[in-house]
Amino acid sequence: MKQNITLSIDKEIIKKGKIIAVQKETSVSKMLSELLKEIVDKEDRYEAAKKNALQNLKKGFHLGGHINWNREDLYER
Repeated sequence: MKQNITLSIDKEIIKKGKIIAVQKETSVSKMLSELLKEIVDKEDRYEAAKKNALQNLKKGFHLGGHINWNREDLYER
């Protein structure tokens, strides 16, 4: 579902944006929509990667080897 929004943008930016839109055979609205979609998609991917990384940290990583000593071997009391 699409919804219209109102933006306040500097007139000079709008003017240049229209020129770019014509050159790309699109509309300013479509360019802004695609840019906003890219930003949202990037944020979604970041959040998913962050969630995955945090889950991996909680789970931990096995880096090989094994512990063959105990605390008493390391510290004299």
